[in-house]
Amino acid sequence: MFTSSLLLVTFFSTLAHALPEQSLVPGGIALLGLPDYQPETVVRFDGKRVAVFPYEDSWFAIAGIPLNAKPGDHHFSIEHHNGITLKTRIKVLEKKYAEQHLTIKNKRKVNPNEKDLKRIALERPRKRKAKSTRTDAVPDVDFIWPVSGRISSIFGLRRFFNEQERRPHNGLDIAAAEGTPVKATAKGTVIEAGEFFFSGNMIFIDHGQGIISLYAHLSRIDVKPGDSVDTGDIIGTVGQTGRVTGAHLHFAVIANQTLIDPINMLPKNQPSAELNQ
Repeated sequence: MFTSSLLLVTFFSTLAHALPEQSLVPGGIALLGLPDYQPETVVRFDGKRVAVFPYEDSWFAIAGIPLNAKPGDHHFSIEHHNGITLKTRIKVLEKKYAEQHLTIKNKRKVNPNEKDLKRIALERPRKRKAKSTRTDAVPDVDFIWPVSGRISSIFGLRRFFNEQERRPHNGLDIAAAEGTPVKATAKGTVIEAGEFFFSGNMIFIDHGQGIISLYAHLSRIDVKPGDSVDTGDIIGTVGQTGRVTGAHLHFAVIANQTLIDPINMLPKNQPSAELNQ
């Protein structure tokens, strides 16, 4: 086994706007150029296998950086079929996320009762299984916006519901009128769809190799597990089911079982998307 500390991180500032944008902070993504990629090559980030995808005449790896990642050095390993392993490091920068205080009228959505807790416990394995899905399909990372609207809540906010602190916000909230069609952000396969206590009507779509998109608080679900979808297909409609303060789409993205900031996966020039950050 041969080990190297080659710095292969590639920035995407000159690539098409719809491709992922590197952001080396907790909750961001790291991108790695793979000039010698072969189909048998395995790439890992901090020990977790990550997705690889082609762009023009080369291949790249995309790794989600956990929201709780500590600033400092983190590592990619590139394992070739001939036994040679190359290693490279990236430096994750510190980022402090703001707070958000919300008032929830349905107090059970903040402090569930015993019956609610049993339901939540039954839902947890379904969500865990969906988030950990990994297929061999080459991932489609050329995302589009699932719906147009005002960004009402950004990723990473420390959240307080009725002044009680809960987990940081793990997605992007896009405000839109109830009933607004929601599009599949890229081609893939539906791996979970149903009603959940906190998330309301929710859909998970597998885009390949652990790249998964999630759509929550829907008023209607138009797909079922096993369905294949193309980019732009209508999969449901905006709603206010689950724990919400109004109609919106909660959109989340998972890479290597890590929830990442969806804004880094979306085009920057959507004319009707207002980025109030």
